Amino acid sequence: MFDGSAPELRDLAGRSDAELIDAVTAWARTAAAAEARKTAAIAELHRRLCDEAGADHPFWVCDDCDALAAQLACALNLGHGRAIEQIELAVGVHDRFPKLGARFLAGDIPVWTVTVILERTELVTDPTALAELDTALAERAAKWGPLSKYKLKQAVDTWVDRYDPDAVKRTQHSSRGRYFTVGSHTDAAGTTSVHGRMSVSDAALLEHRVATFARGVCPDDPRTLDQRRSDAAGAISAGATFLACRCDNPECAAKGDDGRASSFVIHVVADRESIDADQDPLLHGAEPREDAATPGPETPETPGPPPRPKPALIYTARGAMLPAPMLAELIAHGAAVRFVGDPTGTEDHYRPSAKLQEFIRARDLTCRFPGCDRPADTADIDHTVPWPAGVTHPANTKCYCRLHHLLKTFWAGWSDTQYPDGRVTITTPTGHTYTTHPLSGLLFADWDTTTPPPPPAGETPPPRAGRHLSMPTRRRTRSQNRAARITAERRRNAAERAALARQPAARGRTPLPGVAIPGYRHHPDYGDDPPPF
Repeated sequence: MFDGSAPELRDLAGRSDAELIDAVTAWARTAAAAEARKTAAIAELHRRLCDEAGADHPFWVCDDCDALAAQLACALNLGHGRAIEQIELAVGVHDRFPKLGARFLAGDIPVWTVTVILERTELVTDPTALAELDTALAERAAKWGPLSKYKLKQAVDTWVDRYDPDAVKRTQHSSRGRYFTVGSHTDAAGTTSVHGRMSVSDAALLEHRVATFARGVCPDDPRTLDQRRSDAAGAISAGATFLACRCDNPECAAKGDDGRASSFVIHVVADRESIDADQDPLLHGAEPREDAATPGPETPETPGPPPRPKPALIYTARGAMLPAPMLAELIAHGAAVRFVGDPTGTEDHYRPSAKLQEFIRARDLTCRFPGCDRPADTADIDHTVPWPAGVTHPANTKCYCRLHHLLKTFWAGWSDTQYPDGRVTITTPTGHTYTTHPLSGLLFADWDTTTPPPPPAGETPPPRAGRHLSMPTRRRTRSQNRAARITAERRRNAAERAALARQPAARGRTPLPGVAIPGYRHHPDYGDDPPPF
C-alpha cells in the first residue's frame, strides 16, 4: 500500500501493537486539528466574500456563496453541494459555537461530531440558548467517549431540549421526512440502487402498480419475481401501461414495446463490435448453481476467454456506460443506435449543429468544471472564447452546467482556456489554475477526440452596459430563505408540543423530549447497534 522505504514507515515496523494504536489515535487528533484549521480558513473567506451586509450580489441565482463554493470545489476537488456543506460547517462553527470550535482546533473533537452537533442545533435562534449550548457541548462532547451517530444525536437533542425545546429536530414524526434517491457511489456496474421514503398512500399505489405489471407476463418469462418487479419500475418510468414479456414465443400476447429500451439512444464512440455482442443468457433468471458452470469430462475446455467487446456509451441522467451484453439487450428491444462521427470544423453560427453538439457531449460526458458530475446531456454548451470573437468549433466549445455557465459568464475574475485535445484550464479570481480532462478519455482510451485548433480569435468587445441584469435572480437571499425555513420549523414544533401536552397518554406513542405524558410507560430505544455478541 505504501512505499516501505520511507523512514517514518520503516520506524513503524519496529513498534508494538499498542504503540501503533497510540500512533493511530495521535494522528487522528492531528487530522481533526488540521480539518479545523481548514474550516477556519473557509470561515474567513466567507466573512470576506459572502457577508450579505456587504455582499455584491445576494439576490443573484449564482450568488456570492455559490462563487465561493466554486473556488472551494476547485481547490478541494468537490462537487458544488459538498462545497456548500463545507461553507455551512465553517460558518456554523465560527458564528454559533466558538467554544466548541476551540475544542475542534485542539483536536479534541472529530469533524463528524461537529457536523452532527451543527445539524441537530440548526433551529436554535436565541443567542442566550446558543451560548449555553456552546458551553455545555464544548465541555461534554470530548468526554462522551465512543458514540454511534444515533446515540450522538440523542445526546445533542437532550441538551437542545433543555435550552430551547422548540428547536429539537422532529422531522421523523411527520411525512416531511419523505425523500427519493436514485443511485449511490457504491453501485455495481450495470445496476443502480433506488431508495427512499414515501407517504403511505403513494407507496400503496406504487406497490399495486408494480405487482400488476410483474404479474402481467406469461408463465414462460425467464425472470425471477424480483427481476420482474425491478423491470416493472422501469416500464412505469417510461410511461408504459404494461411490462413486456421476455419469453421466446413471438406469438406471446404480452410481447410489445414497454418503452424500457426504445426510450434510449446508444451513442457508439468505439468500434462497432461494441454493439455486435450477443445477449447475456444469464441476464435473467435465478443465479446459476456453482456446479452447473463446471465443465464435464466430455466438454472441451476453451483455450482462454474471448476478447471482451469494447463498451459503447448510453446517455442517461447519470451518464452511464453499460457492458456490451446489456447494450445488446437494449438494442434487441428497440433502442436506437447512433455513431458519433468526426466533428465538423468551424461553423459560422452561434448555436452548434446537432452533429457538433453530439460530439461535444459525448466527448465531455459531464460538466467540465472541476469536481462537477452533472451530466452533459442537460448541460449548456459554452464558447470558451465568447462568440463572435471565438468561433463555434469543437476546440472552442465544451459543456458547463447552468450554474457554472452563469459563474463564468457573470462573475469577474473567472476565465478558462481550451485545448484541441479537449483539456480545459480554469483560472479562479485568486489566480489559481485547475485543468480538467474529458471523461471520455478515461473510458474510451482508443477514441482520439483531438481536433485541429480553431482559427485565431478576434478582438473581444467590452461587456455591454447593464449585462449583469441578464443574471437570473431569486426572490429572497440565501440567509432569508434559511431564516424563513427555520421559523416555519419552529412554529410546527411548538404546535406539535402544545398538541401533545393537551392529549391524554396514547398507548405506544413516544412522547417528545421534555414533554411529560401521564401514564406513559417508557420503552428504551437501543438504536441500530448490533447485540454485543
